[in-house]
Amino acid sequence: MNRLLLLNMIHAAGLLGVPCAAQEWSKLPPLPDPLGVAAPFAGVSGDALLIAGGANFPDGMPWEGGKKVWHDKVWVLEKPDGNWRDAGKLLRPLGYGVCVSQGGGVVCVGGSDAGRHHADAFRLIWKNGALIAHPLPPLPMALSGAGGALLGDMLIVACGAELPGEQAATNRAFALDLTAKTSAWRELPPLPAAPRLLAAAAAHNGAFYLFGGASPAAGAEGKMARTYLREAWSYRAEQGWQRLADLPKPCVAAPSPAPFVDGKLLLLSGDDGSLAGFQPLEKHPGFPKDILAYDPALDRWSALGEVPAPRATVPCIEWRGAFIIPSGEARPGVRSPEVWSFSK
Repeated sequence: MNRLLLLNMIHAAGLLGVPCAAQEWSKLPPLPDPLGVAAPFAGVSGDALLIAGGANFPDGMPWEGGKKVWHDKVWVLEKPDGNWRDAGKLLRPLGYGVCVSQGGGVVCVGGSDAGRHHADAFRLIWKNGALIAHPLPPLPMALSGAGGALLGDMLIVACGAELPGEQAATNRAFALDLTAKTSAWRELPPLPAAPRLLAAAAAHNGAFYLFGGASPAAGAEGKMARTYLREAWSYRAEQGWQRLADLPKPCVAAPSPAPFVDGKLLLLSGDDGSLAGFQPLEKHPGFPKDILAYDPALDRWSALGEVPAPRATVPCIEWRGAFIIPSGEARPGVRSPEVWSFSK
């Protein structure tokens, strides 16, 4: 199995104490879709890894006139050295939503298809070789490209876009108690900053975090443009939103929820905007490999080596003592069927 060491590279040497231990990367069996998908739902149920939906360009790359196609296929991997199996289908093609593992299933919220954005929420359960979908209360509004993470049994979803085209975003935030018998979404105070989409989320020690993202707005000659953000925010019920130390550089669509490893929340690649507008698109070199590490105790960022295969618009799932990055976008328009794992 291909294995690489994630080397420790701390910018502020000597200021952050003992560095994190090296992490070991490996590949799991690739997704059966040879193109791979961006923004699938993914998580754990019945001790198996589920990957559902997502989007790719099966009929040609965007620069060739190909159109994005959303999928409804659900795949299951029951052990790391096993084979992916066809687990069934979603109710509709869907991707770009929020997903977390909770209550023995994969909670899926919002997302989009080729025609519109959705507010639906449901839990996927893999049991006795069969896929079951249980409905959950829908979001108060349709959202795609939102950030979400599980704070205890409370799912928090923030920001994202309500309409196709992502020409506008929101700064609204919502919370759902996934253990309540009669659960309903409640609205939290909005993020006190520009609306954004594709921000990475995380949750740790009673706080919900939101990192980076892109803020769409009208640019020159009325054309839409995205501002790549460096902002970091936390939310606690008793304190509300608090601005944290800015990221060292912008970060959009990093694997989310961001994993917590050795006292730090990790942003594993994503898009920093340094190659926005790159042409020709078919020769785009891919997203940066940098890992940015946030220390909540010190409110401080550091560099922490590189990922072996940078990805964007993809979830990050904890499974059997490792974090999994399933498929995702390798560069604009191009997905990868590779499924990467790194140990804690």
